[in-house]
Amino acid sequence: MAGLLGIGLSGILGSQAALNTTANNITNANTPGYSRQDVQFGAQTPQRTGAGSIGTGVNVENIRRLANEYLTQQIREDSSLEGEQRTLNNELSRLDNLLGGESTGLSKALNNFFASLQNAAEDPTSLPQRQLVISEGQQVVNRFSALNEKFIQQRESVKTQMQQGAKDANGLIASIADLNSAISQSPGLAQGRMPNDLLDQRDERLRQLSELVSIKISPTEGAQVNVTLNNGQGLVIGNIAAELSTRPSASDPLMLEFTLGTSGRVVNIDSQIEGGKLGGLRYFQQQALAPAFDELGRIAIALADSMNSQHQIGMDLEGELGGLFFKDFNSSALQASRVVPNANNQTPGNTQLAVEITDSSMLAAGTWDLKLGAGDTYELVNERTGSVVNGNFSVTEDEIVMPGFTIRYDGGALNAGDRFQIQPTRNGAADIAMEVRREEDLAFASPVRAASREDNKGTGAISQGTMLAVRDPDTDALLPAFSLTGLVSSSTTVTFGEDASGGLTYTINSGGANIVTDASYVAGENLFSEVASDPSYQGFQFNVTGQPKVGDIFDIEFNTNGVSDNRNAEFLASFGTKNRLNNGSQSFAEGYAGLVENVGVQTRQSQLDLEAGKTLLEQSSNQRESVSGVNLDQEAGKLIQYQAAYNASAKVITVAQDLFNTLLQTFR
Repeated sequence: MAGLLGIGLSGILGSQAALNTTANNITNANTPGYSRQDVQFGAQTPQRTGAGSIGTGVNVENIRRLANEYLTQQIREDSSLEGEQRTLNNELSRLDNLLGGESTGLSKALNNFFASLQNAAEDPTSLPQRQLVISEGQQVVNRFSALNEKFIQQRESVKTQMQQGAKDANGLIASIADLNSAISQSPGLAQGRMPNDLLDQRDERLRQLSELVSIKISPTEGAQVNVTLNNGQGLVIGNIAAELSTRPSASDPLMLEFTLGTSGRVVNIDSQIEGGKLGGLRYFQQQALAPAFDELGRIAIALADSMNSQHQIGMDLEGELGGLFFKDFNSSALQASRVVPNANNQTPGNTQLAVEITDSSMLAAGTWDLKLGAGDTYELVNERTGSVVNGNFSVTEDEIVMPGFTIRYDGGALNAGDRFQIQPTRNGAADIAMEVRREEDLAFASPVRAASREDNKGTGAISQGTMLAVRDPDTDALLPAFSLTGLVSSSTTVTFGEDASGGLTYTINSGGANIVTDASYVAGENLFSEVASDPSYQGFQFNVTGQPKVGDIFDIEFNTNGVSDNRNAEFLASFGTKNRLNNGSQSFAEGYAGLVENVGVQTRQSQLDLEAGKTLLEQSSNQRESVSGVNLDQEAGKLIQYQAAYNASAKVITVAQDLFNTLLQTFR
């Protein structure tokens, strides 16, 4: 009877364990990361008799956790991908909406500005039209400034998210280390009895961490796991947790970089942060936002360069040479601001470098890494393309000439290993500002004009001329033909004669001296040199067409009282359609459209990647649920099954009791 009672009791206890496990499954059906459990039964050691072995009941050998490590790892990888693309798409969409919006973008302001210049060219003496040009120019400046401010706000938002993400990651890293310790100390671990709930909690923390950054998991002793970044940098080693943090980048203090601290040692791991929210933020900061700063700045610098260069060779309403339209983008302060010393440079850190914009049409948007070597050598690397320029600074060669800009060494110590980030265009949109304030200061006229003398005999006709410059490009001094109020000499004459063979020649006299003598005449050919070092270079260009006669004279003079002249205004207005970017292949509008398009392409690609990431995560989640998820219908069926088994085991005990009572009655 004792055997029958024991068998029934073991059945009751086993069924009770199964009922408890099933009930636990049901109540945790909606618990994130919970893995379904079931009871593994085993027969107790049978009792041997002469007639064979008789069973003695059932044992609960283990409460098994139904989890597939491959599927769990797949969810972590897909969570990392989805987290990265979700974050990247959010930030790119914000940037795309800003640049492409009619009220927030630059296109409308540019169009209105050049339209106002075209209207002013039709009536160059109209003060209201001139005021409109100044107002629309200020609107362009305001739009550049507003976009730059929005970029800064988004940059600061990204930095805040990176800092918060690092804090969230640290909480998860510390929790995983604590769970490792608790799991390794769990009773029964040596006998294979795993702490299922703790394992579920750790897997859920690992999944949450993978949403922040891509990680690798490797099992170790005592059922613990080591957590590392993809390159092997440890985040959790056993029960030791590292600390993830951010700090201003050594190369660019306005950006953040990631560091990892372990046992008092802090290392830079910025290049190792991939995947997850942190990887998405880092990618956006470096591959989308920084290039947008650079490209917008390039457009601003090119616009200022084009307008300033042309405006300075015009004549204003008061008969004086034009000044700057926008503020000087090559001031000493701005040149110095384009060089950012690395925070790790050696002392005394007094190296003086400057970046001068030399040709905005050839200027590329981007940043360069300048590394100094031994013997005043250097290596200049384009951070976008990876192209390398090598050379050395010396007393005679103290600059690096690049397409569109020059890096100038102005003094200080050149320490081997020091680095500098070169940012020719990064702050261009922030630096642009209006210089012209008064309507009268707008230089819409050309300062020179030409005329044929009335007694000329030939059919020659002289053009009205094109201004090239009023200042020497090397010294920035006024050219000999000009003063601040126009031409120095009252007149420059072009006189035609003939050579010994009867060929037509011309002589140019300026201020009483011949600057061109008996040059052969070719109809339509330029009269003056366009090489600044040539004595006949005057900063303007004319040509004569037709057939002049010997003795014909043409006068080139200052455009006195030429307030109705609109030639320079037309040149300024033409910049709305002229190709002034990318080596003369893009207009300002096309350059900005290219920026909008690039961001739009990135946004669209991130949207596609996000949709793919969501699909992959959904698939892997469904696969895990099919193995580890709780099916309430299935668990309800098990309740009935185990309840019936419990009742049957209880019936066995009742039968054993009845038999025992019957046996006792026989002896009374």
